[in-house]
Amino acid sequence: MRAPRLALVLVLVGVAASSLPLAKKTRTDLAEAGAPARLQIAAASDLRFALEEIARVFEQQTRVQVRSTFGSSGQLAAQIEQGAPFDAFFSADEDLVRTLARKALIHPDTVRLYAIGRIVLWVRAASPLDLTKGLGALLETRVRFVAIANPQHAPYGQAAVDALRAAGLYDRVRAKLVLGENITQTLQWVQTGNADAGVVALSLAIGPTIRASGRYWIIPDSLHRPIRQAAGVVSSTREPQAARALLAFVNGPAGRRIMRRYGFQFPGEER
Repeated sequence: MRAPRLALVLVLVGVAASSLPLAKKTRTDLAEAGAPARLQIAAASDLRFALEEIARVFEQQTRVQVRSTFGSSGQLAAQIEQGAPFDAFFSADEDLVRTLARKALIHPDTVRLYAIGRIVLWVRAASPLDLTKGLGALLETRVRFVAIANPQHAPYGQAAVDALRAAGLYDRVRAKLVLGENITQTLQWVQTGNADAGVVALSLAIGPTIRASGRYWIIPDSLHRPIRQAAGVVSSTREPQAARALLAFVNGPAGRRIMRRYGFQFPGEER
C-alpha cells in the first residue's frame, strides 16, 4: 500500500505548487493509484457557494474527495477544540485559526489568509424597501425585524454590528435585530419573510441560487473592521498532504479566480 500512497502524494505536491490542471498522464497514474484521499473540511458559511465550486474543480484535478461542513467560524473552532475529525479549517476569522495554531490544533506553518469578505444589506426581490438609502432604510417603520449573524461567534455578525454603530444606527435598530446561528441562516430568515432585511455575506447574495431572489446594497468597508479570512490544516488530520494541497489550490490562480467571482477581495484590495 506504500507505493499508491506515494503516487498520490507526488500528485498533490504538484497541485500545491502550481494549481494548474493535471496532465493526462498524471490523471491516469492517479487513477491506478487506488482509493483517493478524502478530506472533511470545516468552513465558514459564507463559503458555501465558492468552496463547493472550488472543491469540484480540485476533485476533477486530483481525485481527492472534498466534503464540507458549513457553520459559524466560532462554532466550528469549538468543534475542532473538542476533537471533531476535520482535516482543514476555512474560517471567516483569521484570529480563530491563529488561536488554534497556538494551541497546536492547527499546523502553524499552514495558516494562510485566503480572502477578505464583504457584507451587504439584503432584501427579497419584492421588498418595497429603498436600498439607495443604505443602512438608513432599516429605520423605516415597515421594517420590523433585521437579521444578522450572531456576533458572538460569527465574524459577519460582528461586522454588521460594527457597521451599524459606525453609521450611528445601532441603538435605533437594536430592538429589531434577530440573530442567526450563522450567515446562511441569517439569509434564510430574510428569504422566508421572517425578517424584513438582513446583513449577509456578498458571497451568498450573488450565489447562483440566491441572485435572482433578492436585491442588495454593498456596505462600505470603511464602516467595519476587515473580515480577514484564514485557513489552516488541522493537526490531527490523516491526510496532511491532501489538505495542504487544497489550501494551496484555494490560494492559487484557479482558486482565486473562483473566490473573486463570489465577491471576495484579497489583501490590498479593500475599498
